[in-house]
Amino acid sequence: MARAESNEFLIGKIAPDFNLINTVDNSFVSLSSAKGSVGTVIMFICNHCPFVIHVNLKLIKMANEFQEKGIRFIAISSNEIINYPQDAPKFMKEVAEDLKYPFPYLFDETQEVAKAYDAACTPDFYVFDKDLKAVYHGQLDDSRPGNGEPLTGKDIRAAIHNLLDNKPVLENQKPSVGCGIKWK
Repeated sequence: MARAESNEFLIGKIAPDFNLINTVDNSFVSLSSAKGSVGTVIMFICNHCPFVIHVNLKLIKMANEFQEKGIRFIAISSNEIINYPQDAPKFMKEVAEDLKYPFPYLFDETQEVAKAYDAACTPDFYVFDKDLKAVYHGQLDDSRPGNGEPLTGKDIRAAIHNLLDNKPVLENQKPSVGCGIKWK
């Protein structure tokens, strides 16, 4: 498992729009239709990455907790599927249904959305305010597969709580670490 860190995404930058297929129900989902009334968390994930597998249950728990407060979660997989067939839409659907994802799991077949966000790894997390301005880009927390750190979601939680409480953007934003996105 090759480790990669997230690239810089400027705070205040507007979230690039998209319209992608939701692998769960084959509907198209746009950012404008899926965004939250208070904020939106966009997560670049995939099925096979050990870093994503490590955080999956925490993502589900957080989405269930915060969606009722106006924070929507959106998952996107941008991995190419020729060499990584386990990340294909039919398997994305299986994972989403098996784990009961409370958020859409979108397939970025052209990888244009990942490029627009300058996403580099899975997982890669972005938090946007109600106007889709970036307020956070970085890690979920310090936990990684096998490092013994507790999985708390503290970094994303702090960014979301600051958004909910109208507090300033977090100054200390550590990059996410995970598997590199599998580019075509």
